[in-house]
Order: sequence, then C-alpha cells, then structure tokens
Amino acid sequence: MLVLDDLVLERGNFRLAADWSLAKGRRLALIGPSGAGKSTLLDAIAGFLTPRRGRILWQGRDITSLPPAARPMTILFQDHNLLPHLDVFANVAIGLDPRLKLAPEDERKVRAVLTRVGLAGLEGRRPAALSGGQRSRVALARALARARPLLLLDEPFAALGPAMRAEMLDLVCETAAESGATVLLVTHQPEDARRLGDLASVVVEGRAAPPVPVEALLAAPPAALARYLGPGE
Repeated sequence: MLVLDDLVLERGNFRLAADWSLAKGRRLALIGPSGAGKSTLLDAIAGFLTPRRGRILWQGRDITSLPPAARPMTILFQDHNLLPHLDVFANVAIGLDPRLKLAPEDERKVRAVLTRVGLAGLEGRRPAALSGGQRSRVALARALARARPLLLLDEPFAALGPAMRAEMLDLVCETAAESGATVLLVTHQPEDARRLGDLASVVVEGRAAPPVPVEALLAAPPAALARYLGPGE
C-alpha cells in the first residue's frame, strides 16, 4: 500500500496537501488543470522533492527520506529520458545496469520486453531514427524491464495521438495487471483516466483528493473539476 500521511509539499509560493492511501496493485489517475500540482505530487513520491510535512510510506515502510534510486519505483517523463548515443537495446538495458554489463538472463529479459512493446527488430536503432510512438515504447520497455512495484507516469504519452496514446495505456494496464504493479498516471484528459479504468484523484486548489472510482468521479465531478472539464463531461 502507498500511504501519503498528512503530506504537505511546497515549491515557492505553491502548496499542495494530500492525505490518503492507495492499495497495492491499483491504478490511479491524477487529474486536474495545468499547474495544480499533479507532477509535484509524483516528484515527491519519486524522491525528487522533500515534503514540507508528513510522510510517504510503501508497504508499511517510511520511504520519505530515501533517495530516488533506493525507492521501489520507476518514473516515466514526457521527454522519455532516452540517451541519444545509445541504441534501443542499450536504452532499455541501462535500466537494469548503468554499466551495461548484463548477465545472459538480463539480456533475454530486455529482448522479451522489447518484443512485448512491439520493438523486436529495432534493437540497433538510435532514438533519432524512431517515431514518437516508438520512443515512448522504448521508455516503457525500460520501465517494464526494471519491474519495480510502483510505476509513475508523468504524461509520457501526452505528445501521441489519441489512438497511440490509448494503445500505450492499454499496454500499461495489461502489464501492471500481470505484475501486480501499482500505477499512478498524471493526465489532463478524462479519456486517459477512463482508459486506466480504476481510480482517480482530483488535484486542484492546493489539494490532491482521496482516490475514488474514476467513472463515478467523471459522472458527477466536484465543482472545481467540472469547471476545468467544461461542457460534455
């Protein structure tokens, strides 16, 4: 279980509060307008931002003070963080060993995950020779190869068209269901939250609300979210 215990985050004059828990294996969409604090919350869970107050716990263990590398998570950003001088295989393998010294078992794992995301045969290409969708798949493959129990997605598919974005989210849901991973997705789009198909937290006006079923939330959104979504939701 992920627990945000009386958490308060500050960046300059911005302040965000969260006090809730998320059971292991659930999928949560953090939805709200730009600048509301969705990425800030993900940064704190990932270890890139120290809370002003409160604790972050995973499976009963306080991880608030752990550095990012010591936390049980992988985070995907919108820019994918691919290394331009490395080919597809190495960009995935570096998630397992920064020195790229892989045991045969790890090499098989990399090739299997590349096949899983539809990149078999492209192992030798560099990021510049890939489409936007293919680069997204490389970043996702690296995250899947690491197989951490927390998968944090900071709009990594936002630049993709609706069909490709839906395909990538379906792949996330499918692999998370198999591994039991807990997923948190930052999004502005109600259709992405629906695609994740589990829970949603409204992040608005300095607060990340406790998770609720996504369909129930979008069927009767609170006033602040309704103003953001506008007509039609």
